[in-house]
Amino acid sequence: MTQRIYFDNAATTPIEPLVLQEMMPFLSTNFGNPSSIYSYGRENRLAIEKARKSVASILKAQPAEIFFTSGGTESSNTAIFNAVRALGCKRIITSPIEHHATLHTVEFLSKNGEASLEFVDLLPNGHIEMKDLEKKLAASSTKTLVTLMHANNEIGNLTDINAVGELCKKYQAIFHADTVQTVGHFPIDLSTTHVDFITGAGHKFHGPKGIGILYISQRNKINPFIHGGGQERNMRAGTENIYGIIGFSKALELANRHHDDDKTYILSLKKYMKQRLHETIPGVVFNGDPDGESLYTVLSVGIPHTEKSEMLLFNLDINHICVSGGSACSSGANQGSHVINALTKEKQSTVRFSFSKFNTKEEIDKVINSLQSLL
Repeated sequence: MTQRIYFDNAATTPIEPLVLQEMMPFLSTNFGNPSSIYSYGRENRLAIEKARKSVASILKAQPAEIFFTSGGTESSNTAIFNAVRALGCKRIITSPIEHHATLHTVEFLSKNGEASLEFVDLLPNGHIEMKDLEKKLAASSTKTLVTLMHANNEIGNLTDINAVGELCKKYQAIFHADTVQTVGHFPIDLSTTHVDFITGAGHKFHGPKGIGILYISQRNKINPFIHGGGQERNMRAGTENIYGIIGFSKALELANRHHDDDKTYILSLKKYMKQRLHETIPGVVFNGDPDGESLYTVLSVGIPHTEKSEMLLFNLDINHICVSGGSACSSGANQGSHVINALTKEKQSTVRFSFSKFNTKEEIDKVINSLQSLL
């Protein structure tokens, strides 16, 4: 079988062998329900709390502020709904290039008449216009939720969440940061960042799918998003995804331990891919701010629109190369990326390459050769 080349790590990552090894006992012998009072249950309860402490320690939070969820989408929904319904925010400020887990949720609340909705201006390179954010915060005394992603999942742009947090503190706004692309890839220090909610998903950094976290600052008391049991300190009903929790914790521990080396290596791949594309594909452009405040794992590429480039993703797939046209969460849709549409009116075929420590320069050379022959 032909070996596939996988450059869609912003969508999901292969599971780290050491993570799987850590999970295996909880998929076999350690099968007890953590809510049970006998030894099988108590042992698993202990394992969950140990994992929570490990995650909290890495993110510089309190264990009581970390809640395990099914992933980033549930975490963002819980945060946004609670900001409006439990914390009294009647106004939401967000950006037009957020993940749909945020955009569809705030649009629902707006259409439902629960909160007004405003979009902050973007700079030409896709960064948040911070002056406009402050202007909008200062313009109304209505309690406001600011929801902005730390790193954009399609173009990789990084937002200074410390600066946004300080503005939210100044204007007494609630701040939800979608950190799904940065937890496990970026050192986050919640002891020095003024933020009310952050989110994480295990499968973005070589952990399992179906497990995420929601950080809820101790400043805030919110209501359960899922009802029916006392799990997660009455915040999330349902028997815990124990092997997912163990996997998330181990994956975050490994990502944190090897962060500097992994970042240096992955950034070298991104730079090499950008250089090779620049040399070989006439008219190529790079979306966002790839050489500036940008995540080292993501490179969004615009290729001039032609009949050949229109079928590019399909043809790359035939050549056993896995990439996305934007966000994988909506890859079945063909209306184009809302992120790219917000940034440029130029017609382009967009390809997102996203890298991991398991990729190589040899794979990049093969992709470049395929692109040249396809275009």
